[in-house]
Amino acid sequence: SKLAALFEHPLYNIPVPEVTEKDKLFIINPMEKFSLQSSRSDEWVSSSKAETLLPTGKTAYDTYPTWLKFHIGINRYELYPRRDPLLPTLLHDLATQRIISSVQKSGGTQLKLIMTFPNYGQALFKPMKQTRDQETPIDFFYFSDFERHNAEIAAFHLDRILDFRRIPPVSGRLVNITKEIWDITTDKKLAKTFFISPAGNVCFYGECSYYCSTEHALCGKPDQMEGSMAALLPDKTLAKRHSWRSPWRRSYHKSKKAEWELNPNYCAQVRETPPYDRGHRLLDLIDMTILDFLMGNMDRHHYETFEKFGNDTFLLHLDNGRGFGTHSRDEPSILAPLQQCCSIKKSTYLRLQLLATQPYRLSDVLREALAADPLAPVLAEPHLRALDRRLGKVLVAVGRCLAR
Repeated sequence: SKLAALFEHPLYNIPVPEVTEKDKLFIINPMEKFSLQSSRSDEWVSSSKAETLLPTGKTAYDTYPTWLKFHIGINRYELYPRRDPLLPTLLHDLATQRIISSVQKSGGTQLKLIMTFPNYGQALFKPMKQTRDQETPIDFFYFSDFERHNAEIAAFHLDRILDFRRIPPVSGRLVNITKEIWDITTDKKLAKTFFISPAGNVCFYGECSYYCSTEHALCGKPDQMEGSMAALLPDKTLAKRHSWRSPWRRSYHKSKKAEWELNPNYCAQVRETPPYDRGHRLLDLIDMTILDFLMGNMDRHHYETFEKFGNDTFLLHLDNGRGFGTHSRDEPSILAPLQQCCSIKKSTYLRLQLLATQPYRLSDVLREALAADPLAPVLAEPHLRALDRRLGKVLVAVGRCLAR
């Protein structure tokens, strides 16, 4: 296994700073137990109502479902640990847990659903909109592109392989539109958009600002549909997040250009602007830029951080559905922050160099990681080959900076 060998490499075993109580997202009561009244119940019972004695050798933490353990594990330095024993279980839960509720997520340009499991876990479901081998048409603007379910799955694994670990876990899943969405939804607006197509397939389109119409309906075969299931982050009422506008945000206009596209010295003013004027925020943003270039994502207008940790924390790489749309061409403008600032973390650069060598080739380790997903193959082969080509271009860009 190239993937196992990669994660054993010293570059993937650099210690994280010691995590103190103030570095944890949540401080938990060690006595609080999680208990369901019965296997069919969805009621949370706190320790005051639950039985006072736990099975021998068990702690209250052992009663928590995997999604809750994932939330509790978030700290200032990482969304989840490198060798996270919870990860396989969490991915399995996302792919297999019984769905008891499906409602449309408000906001956003395209249709997404929030799905709830019996243990209170929730996931963000993005349905399949195009096949693996379809490329984004060359005349499409980046802001009118589809969001792809397989891009969300591949982005999670790529982010982990780069050792960023800033994307919440995502699994592919085959969903029955009738039983797991239509029959159980309490969302009246969503319910009104279901219909049976002339071919006898179950379809729906929801309500959103793009692609929510009968012309863009999402249809099953006859009611089976692929989609990505992403573990939700803690509710914002419990863990506030700050949304930051990216300094290298695109204009989202058909003809206007953004300032960074016109000013080659743009990075100098970014470096003087908080929060990029101190700490590792700019370097973290360049990490995100490299992730986006590798998967061809031009749609990174904002990023988020957990408010509790201030400016000294990682960036959340959320909403990656517009990645992996093209494999036959690369978008050099995505690399503007790296090229204009000529800065990169040493650890990131060394890992990129490692992933360009034969024993750990990026396309090989990502292919291996994606092979375990329920919807494998997640990416068409040309997309995997494109990763190696793009990685070479990132290393060339860093080489030019070093020469300069």
